[in-house]
Amino acid sequence: MKEDEGRKMEEGGNMDDGRVRNGTVWTATAHIITAVIGSGVLGLGWSVSQLGWILGPFCLLGFGYVTYYTATLQADCYRYPNPLTGKRNYTYRDAVRVFLGPRNVFMCGMVQYAILWGSMVSYTIVAASSMVAMKKSNCFHKSGHNSKCGTSGIMYMFIYGLFQVILSQLPNLEKVSTISVVATITSFVYSGIGLALCIAKFVCQGEIKGSLRGNSIGDTASSSISSNMWNAFQALGSIAFAYAFAHVLIEIQDTLRPHQPENKTMKRAAVYGMASTAIFYVSLGSAAYAAFGSHTPGNILTGFGFYEPFWLVDIGNLCIAIHLTGAYQVYGQPIFAAIEDMIYSTWPTNCFVHLQLTVKLPFSNLGGVSLSPLSLLVRTTVVVVTTLVAMLVPFFNSVAGLIGAIAFWPLTVYFPVNMYIAQARLKRGTMKWVLLQCLLAASFVVSLLAAIGSVADIIKSLKHSKPFKAVY
Repeated sequence: MKEDEGRKMEEGGNMDDGRVRNGTVWTATAHIITAVIGSGVLGLGWSVSQLGWILGPFCLLGFGYVTYYTATLQADCYRYPNPLTGKRNYTYRDAVRVFLGPRNVFMCGMVQYAILWGSMVSYTIVAASSMVAMKKSNCFHKSGHNSKCGTSGIMYMFIYGLFQVILSQLPNLEKVSTISVVATITSFVYSGIGLALCIAKFVCQGEIKGSLRGNSIGDTASSSISSNMWNAFQALGSIAFAYAFAHVLIEIQDTLRPHQPENKTMKRAAVYGMASTAIFYVSLGSAAYAAFGSHTPGNILTGFGFYEPFWLVDIGNLCIAIHLTGAYQVYGQPIFAAIEDMIYSTWPTNCFVHLQLTVKLPFSNLGGVSLSPLSLLVRTTVVVVTTLVAMLVPFFNSVAGLIGAIAFWPLTVYFPVNMYIAQARLKRGTMKWVLLQCLLAASFVVSLLAAIGSVADIIKSLKHSKPFKAVY
């Protein structure tokens, strides 16, 4: 009888809360890699070029290790109070609530929403630059590489924003699995194309470019010392942005079958997932720096270090645009839901708030579609504001660095470390407690420097750009 029960649990997942879970270490590893690898990979070559051959790969590996280590701490906080038999936490904020209290939940939520919205701004910038790059690629192919093929990215940001306004009206888009599948495939395609083109260029030129100290330290011209220092700090934020996934770790762990302790399975998945990602990141960043040296573009596919084969560059940029179209909605849906829920709770009896209209689709036998005027207003407003900010600050590396700086310390280090201290009941002054405090302090300094460098670069770039005049 006990064997039958054990077999049912192993085959069907745990039913202690009415939910079936069939996730394994391999599915969790796939989820981690999918969550981590995204548009952040496009700027890794530039980050290595700012830091050089010593600090660049070291930082890529260092951020990967810190992310892995704090992920193992966070994995022990899936259940409360006991990591093996306690009550489940279904989301990151659920875990923060039970271990650290409601005040920290509010702080966590604010940081999460800021990062989600910042990512939407970044996606608008990158998607527009990719669409521009496709047009320029064909222009260069027809007219020559020295032709003037520059074009404004504002129109493409407008088109992208208009498309997102339409998509944002679809309810619960984040639950449509097809979008995640397509986004995953396209992210691997353009990442692979970028790596392959960098390796091909490096092999063809037959020499390793770059320096041990990189652009930020190697250039000692007095007029550029401060600028180079900001770039080095910004590079740290860009690397942190590329590794961000702590905000979805609990959700990934909640998919695991419980016939083995979920925390142990998740730690194994974290090893495989972060090791694979770190190897890929070091390979891509190093290949880009070896190929371009001090002239490594901020985005390896839109910076036109590659002109040919133009069709392959076009495929890479098309995959970026497709990936970011779906990712934008996945990141935007929680923001839409939070604003709408706040309005519902504030005005529970308002007629407009709860109004639902049925719109009949032309040339369709599907009947009417339910439409909420409130959702139409809220979601359109969010997308319009996001698009306007992207038009005003169209600087991918700076924005990515700022997002990475904001996300790294609180979400990747601070909350996981403090939740673990509360869960393990570590006593103040013990060796492990002291080491964890050192990690907190060091990561805070890194995040602060990355934020300062990114903001400084945004301010400098704004001085040399005209509003709504972005040209790629």
